[in-house]
Amino acid sequence: MKPTGTDPRILSLAAEVAKSPEQNVPVILLKLKEIINNTPLGSSELKKIKQDIYCYDLIQYCLLVLSQDCSRIQGGWTTVSQLTQILSHCCVGLEPGEDAEEFYNELLPSAAENFLVLGRRLQTCFINAAKGEEKDALLHFFEVVTDSLFWLLGGHVQLIQNVLQSDHFLHLLQTDNVQIGSMVLTMLQNILQINSGDLLRIEGKILHSILDEVVFKLLSTPSPVIRGTATKLLLLMAESHQEILILLRLSACYKGLRSLLNKQEPGTEFSQELRQLIGLLSPKAYQEVKDQKRHKAACLIQAYWKGFQTRKRLKKLPSAVITLQRSFRSKRTKMLMKLSRQKEEEDHRLQLQIQRQRAMRLSREIRLSMLEIVHPGQVEKHNREIEEKSALIIQKHWKGYRERKNFRQQRPSLTEYKAAVILQRATLKFLAKCRKKKKLFAPWPGLRELTDARRIELKQQVDDYIRRHPGSQISDVTSRELHSQAQERLQHYFMGRALEERAQQHREALMAQINTNIEQLMKAPSLKEAEGKDPELFLSRSRPVAAKAKQAHLTTLKHIQAPWWTKLGEEAGDDIDVPKDELSVELGTLFIGGTKPP
Repeated sequence: MKPTGTDPRILSLAAEVAKSPEQNVPVILLKLKEIINNTPLGSSELKKIKQDIYCYDLIQYCLLVLSQDCSRIQGGWTTVSQLTQILSHCCVGLEPGEDAEEFYNELLPSAAENFLVLGRRLQTCFINAAKGEEKDALLHFFEVVTDSLFWLLGGHVQLIQNVLQSDHFLHLLQTDNVQIGSMVLTMLQNILQINSGDLLRIEGKILHSILDEVVFKLLSTPSPVIRGTATKLLLLMAESHQEILILLRLSACYKGLRSLLNKQEPGTEFSQELRQLIGLLSPKAYQEVKDQKRHKAACLIQAYWKGFQTRKRLKKLPSAVITLQRSFRSKRTKMLMKLSRQKEEEDHRLQLQIQRQRAMRLSREIRLSMLEIVHPGQVEKHNREIEEKSALIIQKHWKGYRERKNFRQQRPSLTEYKAAVILQRATLKFLAKCRKKKKLFAPWPGLRELTDARRIELKQQVDDYIRRHPGSQISDVTSRELHSQAQERLQHYFMGRALEERAQQHREALMAQINTNIEQLMKAPSLKEAEGKDPELFLSRSRPVAAKAKQAHLTTLKHIQAPWWTKLGEEAGDDIDVPKDELSVELGTLFIGGTKPP
């Protein structure tokens, strides 16, 4: 999406780039330098111009030009070096907006890589150049490219790790040329001064290669400029990171580094930095570094432990705050309730006082009005009647108060008396049951032995009875006929009794069913209050029976599950009331005869 209010110079330049042939594009892009230089630094106008340049893809055009062969570009290395300056100035301070991910992840790493590639090309051309003037120009162009790269890295620190891991940067560092090597070391020193933390984020192999190259230039290069720069760089790396210092002190690759540094010529410009580096590599300094490392480790452990304790306290803090708030609110509620109660009591007291005053005033007014009505001779009698009525009212209130007070005092004793009566009743019932069981299960005492006088008396009574009731003489035939008649009558009686028992059982079943139906009808709601499932209870004979059985079952369960003290004073046949909620059971799970499912 193109921005509104675009600078007309950028519009015309973008149109000219789009219409011009490819070989003229680099020269046209150089006009961006004039536009940028004429705009004040740090102004909002400059930010707007950079956004317009990015939105019209002029930065991408610069990248494409820098990736081409310099011999095909009009103006050669002069144009290329100026384009690197334009590209670095346009990328620093640019706010890409919606295309931020593409800008930071693709365009910036590509620009840094193109700068390193251009540096390598300039390095190769500088080494192969024969004329001194040509070398000076190439060295100047190399310096412009490195300055542009450093400017880009200063504005976008996240690119430092990409640059340090690049093979092109390592090739630039490994050059034998004094001037180019000094520039590369100076650029590396400036980069580490911006952000030295990225040095430990690169791979260990690349880090060792950079350290090896710096140590090699320090020990083997005759140029004091490179040696001084390498010494400052190595000192910066050792002071910034304890890991690199330990690596230089303990690694087998750098064994004897301190002794070689001691052999360097004293009195040079970088002798002070050299002495500092030798001091850092000394065993005493190593011990100090080790102590510092232990101190940092102890501080780190303490920080983690304190953080753990703080987080633990913070986790408990909400519950403590909630408890504090609850106690405060309850105390405040109690205070408010106490104040409101006091206020209500005071209002009630004031109302009573006002009522008393009104009643006193009203009684006086009535007495005055009565005195005006009553005959003067009847005033004394009237006053005496009023005094008697007042005395009766006072006595009535006093006796009521006294009786209520006595009742409150006697209430515990009454409760104890009732409890004692219930316990006595239950105890007497229990003892009566025990005596009854004892009588039932008592062993048979046996027959008493008869005395001779008792035997004679009983024998005389039997003889008198036989004498008074002599037996009739019946023949055998008559006895057999009587026996057969008795057998027939007995058989007829037993057969009739079985039928009567069945008829009696049928009558009892019908009576039970009628009683159940009557109870169900008595307990059933009216037609207005009946619900959808209520009529289903009367669709067949089995449903009332099932409801009655359910009621009896719930009654038995409730009586069994009730505490023992609730059963005191109850008889075995007492009925127990069951709530209607427990009787409203679903009978759909029972087998109900006489109905069909809908």
